[in-house]
Amino acid sequence: MSYKRLGNYIQQVNVRNKSLETNVLLGVSITKKLMPSIANVIGTDMSVYKVIEKRQFAYGTVTSRNGDKISIALSDQYEKALVSQIYVVFEVINTDELLPEYLMMWFSRPEFDRYVRFHSHGSTRETFDWADMCEVELPIPSIAEQRQIVAQYQSIANKIKVNEQICEKLEATAQALYKHWFVDFEFPNEEGKPYKSSGGKMVWNEELGKEIPEGWEMQSLGELLVEKGYIRGPFGSALKKDDMLLTGYPVYEQQHIIDDHRNFRYYIDDVKYKELKRFSVKSDDFIISCSGTIGRINVIKKDDIIGVINQALLILRFDREKIDLFAMFYFLTSKIGNSLLTETSSGSAQINIGKKETIYSIRILNPDLEFRTKHKMEFELFYIKTETLKKQIQKLTQLQSLLLSRLAVGEEVGA
Repeated sequence: MSYKRLGNYIQQVNVRNKSLETNVLLGVSITKKLMPSIANVIGTDMSVYKVIEKRQFAYGTVTSRNGDKISIALSDQYEKALVSQIYVVFEVINTDELLPEYLMMWFSRPEFDRYVRFHSHGSTRETFDWADMCEVELPIPSIAEQRQIVAQYQSIANKIKVNEQICEKLEATAQALYKHWFVDFEFPNEEGKPYKSSGGKMVWNEELGKEIPEGWEMQSLGELLVEKGYIRGPFGSALKKDDMLLTGYPVYEQQHIIDDHRNFRYYIDDVKYKELKRFSVKSDDFIISCSGTIGRINVIKKDDIIGVINQALLILRFDREKIDLFAMFYFLTSKIGNSLLTETSSGSAQINIGKKETIYSIRILNPDLEFRTKHKMEFELFYIKTETLKKQIQKLTQLQSLLLSRLAVGEEVGA
């Protein structure tokens, strides 16, 4: 398939909001989406902003501030919206020759980001200007083929979106159930009725200043961990870039916890692994991000690859005989529980999670063994369903990436 010069198919648009027909202000993210702007526009002259219509593009020419990505997005939600004057707005001249959605797929390729960074220029700040954009070359198949490729890609995207929405509902439901049972104490009694409101036996707890179910007790997080169950990642000097390989034992980083994936960049050999074995992960470990973006939690699954954590992570290894592991997960990911993890964070240049003594001293309300035995499956089922959907999302995302990678050679991918 021959490549065509993009400049023959696109043109700039420079329409200002002089008639003040809309006040929806959007910004272009490095995830290549148009997002509602968080800028304070009170008292701002909105007439100077650029109007962007549906199926038009906006991109930022400065590339040096975005790492490896160019900020570019296709408007697909609003008929008309506004973007800052710093963005270049452009459109496809003839959509019977080139679909904007197909072009956006090309812009979404990692190879395109690398191309842009390579061709950016400037001394103070590097830019990829309009002239550079026009010199981009890409394969442009027939419009029928483009429609087929776009439909395939959007079908995958829709499946991902549906699964993400279900995950959000499951997590919200689990959090609501946690509050209903562990805060309101309305878990099912022997007759299946709400415990507290049906006369369940309550006792006064001085520490909380309220009544709690009989048999429940306040415990510190440290009491619920196994011996040596707090494992902070090794010092940077123990795990240097020179130790990193392309194969071997994987190194868990912040991105694996924050974005919940297992696409590893770095590995270590057997000798280094034995040296750092005390920092290796085990099934059911809670891995917590503890530097920069703190308090994000991920649980090591049975099918996760054994590896070591880096210095920005923390392992909490709980004793399953003492707690319901999944109820603990929903507690630590709740607003209350997560704030207890993060409120004692410290650091000026780089925020860090609290020290070991601080984490150990966190107090939680723990049900008795009878409750944990009877209800041990409820929260686990929520977690398993959510994780199953997340795995499906990961596979669909990989399929999307494969489809994007094959645009250059015009191959199809089965969805």
